[in-house]
Amino acid sequence: MNSESSKKLGITEVVLRDGNQSLLATRIKIEDLIPIANALDQIGYWSIESWGGATFDACLRYLKEDPWERLRLFKKEMPNTRQQMLLRGQNLLGYKHFPDSVVSKFINKASENGIDVFRIFDALNDINNLEFSIKQVKENFKHAQAAMAYTVSPVHKLDYWLDLAKRFEDLGVDSIAIKDMSGILKPYIAFEMISRLKEIISVPIHMQTHATAGLSTATNLKAIEAGIDNIDTSISSMSLTYGHSPTESIVSCLEDTERNTELNLNELQKIADYFKEVRLKYSEYEGSLKGVDTQMLSSQVPGGMLSNLESQLKELNKVNLYNDVIKEIPKVRKDLGYPPLVTPVSQIVGAQAMVNVSDSVSYKTLSKETINLVTGHYGKLPGRINDELVKLAEKEQEVISSRPADYIQDDYKDRKKDLKNFCNQNNLNDFSENEEHLLSFIQFPYSTTDFLKDFK
Repeated sequence: MNSESSKKLGITEVVLRDGNQSLLATRIKIEDLIPIANALDQIGYWSIESWGGATFDACLRYLKEDPWERLRLFKKEMPNTRQQMLLRGQNLLGYKHFPDSVVSKFINKASENGIDVFRIFDALNDINNLEFSIKQVKENFKHAQAAMAYTVSPVHKLDYWLDLAKRFEDLGVDSIAIKDMSGILKPYIAFEMISRLKEIISVPIHMQTHATAGLSTATNLKAIEAGIDNIDTSISSMSLTYGHSPTESIVSCLEDTERNTELNLNELQKIADYFKEVRLKYSEYEGSLKGVDTQMLSSQVPGGMLSNLESQLKELNKVNLYNDVIKEIPKVRKDLGYPPLVTPVSQIVGAQAMVNVSDSVSYKTLSKETINLVTGHYGKLPGRINDELVKLAEKEQEVISSRPADYIQDDYKDRKKDLKNFCNQNNLNDFSENEEHLLSFIQFPYSTTDFLKDFK
């Protein structure tokens, strides 16, 4: 081990966000999370990922909960532990880019309500989509962590990641994360990458990797050997399959070593016992994966995307197309210049693959989101785009090559009027005067208006 490896490993517990999202489609209600929050707060995690990702949308759409109130409750019950969120840069928590004014207001409000660590990524690793949100986090005196959305392709070589990390550090971030949403980062590649990163950057390095392909624990251990500062884990009863390596297993592996986490296994067991019951309660939302799925090593489909894809096909009564869609996804990804499969690009690629399979002809129908992706409105794609796809998309929309947010009209005031009009038409209180509800509405208009109709 190098000298960096001689310090305690930090653990970020993800059971409240990514563990829930990957295994149970983000359906656990706040009433089943708050009773264990105080116990989580006593463990001594470096941070707890409790917000962001799909939780915001799911709160409004499925759980009929106010996501802002969820955050406040978590902060109140876990005052001793950093609350961490996953933020999609200029996308915030939505599926498109938002104006700088909205990004600024959202980060201010999230900081005010209790987020301490912002893990910020862009689906295309386009630094133009990250710089503004990183700056806003720093202005709120919070921890800005820039995440590299890891993927494997002919254009994603080691030098690509080293260069990206160095550019992140130059933005003044507090730490850098490797975000392996598909669970395809191999142990020895992780060792080499982190070893090299430690040579060129001085900020701490974190890592998140999924268990889908069966690599996660081995990859975590090699990353630890290389001197990584922090890794994501999920409590054992909410781990593996589409999720993450079990917290207790990693803690146990490192006992009596230089990297001892100093977390108490007996206390962790109490949390695991609690979530065993929670998982049973929400078992209807589980995906079908048992064990591991090694096809991820070729298709690179993230665990959360798999479970959501399965749910969507069930709703459409098209479960029989599942395997065909999975096979189509890497073809679409190649044609789109090898973007990482992470939200919102994973949804765009998955939806286009589903359309291709349903049509029995590739690209007979292009979704609006695919057109936006091809024409640069999500940012710069890492590789070469299929020429025919470019021609089809150009017929629909102008290609841009600079920062996408610069082309977005600042419609904050207009959206405020829209919410005000909705409230008037439905004889509701004027929720447009509440900045939190307005920010929810801007990102998820339909889910938010449905939620506000019953808001007490």
